[in-house]
Amino acid sequence: MRRFLALSLVSAAVLAGSPPAVADGGTVIRRTSYGIPHVLAADYRGVGEGLGYAFAEDNACVMAEIVVTLSAERSRWFGPDGLASDLYYQRLNQSKVVERHIGDQSRQARDLVRGYADGFNRHLAEAGPPAACARWVRPITALDVWRRVHQVAGLTGSEGFQEQLVSAQPPGSEVAAPARVIRERPGSNGIALGRQATTAGTGIVLGNPHFDWDDTWRFYQHHLTIPGELNVSGAGLYGVPVVNIGHNDKMGWTHTASEAQTVTLSKLTLVPGDPTSYLVDGQAHRMIAEQVTAGGTTRTLYRTPDGPIVEDDRALRWTDTTAYVLRDANHGNLRVIDQWLAIARARGVHDLHHALVRHQALPWVNTIASDSTGTTYYGDIQVVPHVTDDRRARCGVPAEIGLVVLDGSRSDCGWGTDADAVTPGRLGPGRLPTLVRRDHVSNMNDSPWLTNPAAPLTGYPSIVGDIGTERSARTRLGLDMIGSNRFTLSTVEQAMFGNRNLTAEQGRAAVVAMCQANPALPASDGSIVDVRAACSALATWPGTGDTGETSRGAYFWRSFITLTGRPGTKLWQVPFDPADPEHTPRGIDATDPGVQRAFADAVRAFAAAGVAVDVPLDAVQQYEGIPVHGCRGPEGCFNVISVPGPPQPGVVPSIPHGTSFVMAVELTKNGPRMSSMLVYGQSADPASPHHTDQARLYVRKQWVTGAFSEREIARNPDLTVRRLR
Repeated sequence: MRRFLALSLVSAAVLAGSPPAVADGGTVIRRTSYGIPHVLAADYRGVGEGLGYAFAEDNACVMAEIVVTLSAERSRWFGPDGLASDLYYQRLNQSKVVERHIGDQSRQARDLVRGYADGFNRHLAEAGPPAACARWVRPITALDVWRRVHQVAGLTGSEGFQEQLVSAQPPGSEVAAPARVIRERPGSNGIALGRQATTAGTGIVLGNPHFDWDDTWRFYQHHLTIPGELNVSGAGLYGVPVVNIGHNDKMGWTHTASEAQTVTLSKLTLVPGDPTSYLVDGQAHRMIAEQVTAGGTTRTLYRTPDGPIVEDDRALRWTDTTAYVLRDANHGNLRVIDQWLAIARARGVHDLHHALVRHQALPWVNTIASDSTGTTYYGDIQVVPHVTDDRRARCGVPAEIGLVVLDGSRSDCGWGTDADAVTPGRLGPGRLPTLVRRDHVSNMNDSPWLTNPAAPLTGYPSIVGDIGTERSARTRLGLDMIGSNRFTLSTVEQAMFGNRNLTAEQGRAAVVAMCQANPALPASDGSIVDVRAACSALATWPGTGDTGETSRGAYFWRSFITLTGRPGTKLWQVPFDPADPEHTPRGIDATDPGVQRAFADAVRAFAAAGVAVDVPLDAVQQYEGIPVHGCRGPEGCFNVISVPGPPQPGVVPSIPHGTSFVMAVELTKNGPRMSSMLVYGQSADPASPHHTDQARLYVRKQWVTGAFSEREIARNPDLTVRRLR
């Protein structure tokens, strides 16, 4: 009866349009439509507890899997394929790097993390272990959460080299060097519009992160409020108790994966006859040997003071004369929690800039923002190794890998440092590119150069990104979408899900004309292929990433465009022109023999896989049986859904990566107006009502209207209220 009365009083306060009292240290979780939690508490520990509790309600098993992985116990529960992961994390845990840095974080950050673990455990104690993960689920600790924070910080660094780090062995070892696997990096589109680009003279932000759809790398949408201290809404990666992309009452922001490199390699010159010793300035040094046991396997791994030895079977071979060291600028970076809290508290883009400079802890992302004054901001202020172009010219070593490789035999070829860098060995904020505008800024994962074509960014070190080079088809489409238009929140929403396909717009007609004139084309092996059915499908396809009957031809186009990327193919009629980077290259050259071979090869691939060339997009792009619209970035698509083509025999397509959490927010003088879409829903649990509810909205291109003010929360028709005492 007492609990019922407490809930009734809370509900009455909410319906009155004022926040429920939290002076007693209690935490209130209000859920609105589609299961979005709005957590209200008196302090950081309380708001962390509410978020941890809500997340456990939706995704306890996913958090349990994350903790198992980070505790180096994956092979115990999920089989021998987890051995490399276990060795990697056991080595990391033995180093105590996370424990050493927890004490350096602010009291607010530590309270938030501790509360998150407490809230998760509280729900676990009340509800019991979920049946799906009862064998491996356990209460979590603050250390588990900090380990997840560290994992997120290293996502595009050491995390992507796990097998190459734990398999690196001196010559003659029985452990085979693994292949270098290039995973699809996190991507994203980010657009910030200022008062000169909006009808109402406001600021608008469109955030569209492209992330893995794997359960452990999803986004979770939430709203955190500490009266007078914090009021932020948006989404954060699973297991991280902050808003990574979102808005407060004055400012909205998003992130995109930066082109800046966060790791470097050092090429070691080894002591003759001793492959575990190396030379620096002519002096011999022994590598540090580390014995690691995990998954029933014990292995001796090696490192230097700069980082671990890394090896693959191609460019990074450990030979009798050479070995390579991987140095990660985000090793030990737990400051991302304080960084995102500082962003969440920023009162505008100038405040945001100062927060980025003060903490300089973002791990691998650009920041794109706009505020209620209609001012926009772009910054690539993050953690970047201090490798200037001069140092790169003096110390760079040629290598067949897309990373900076330095000469490890010279002491003057390590990282330098800047006086304004928060952490030694990193480029200072003064060297990193920023831009403030009143019209627009954007980034679609190319370098900062064309953040705004009217004000190209230059002068930054090449480790941050290039200048004067061809932009991706997705970047060119994004810049075309912005153009000189003036936007409303509604037109931003329409542009997001317009599903334009730039390569189809610029070349489908020429390709159709070519295949209609040549119904049989030579394949790469010289065989002649009947292409009439594929040609007919493309002729009737409208050239977008929409689903439905009109999508017949979309998947074939994707497969064809993929094959035109092979060496020797001249795809474009008009090549890239640095004087016109927004509009070049353009126009597919359908007369090129390589283009015609790609078309014939695509037809053969479909036949080999037993897939019709006019298969509708609905059949190959599904989430839990629900058709998902969108297309791949290399096609020139903004709304990215990365189902690859051509089809492979016996392979059922799934969505590995792409549009995940989408946010469109307008910062008006009367407060934010936000629309969102979390395509795969709040819960990874197929039994949850919030597993597919937003996917069904996505099919209809229907957005979720954000609830931010107390009055908006109170008016939500699906409101539920829970108070944690």
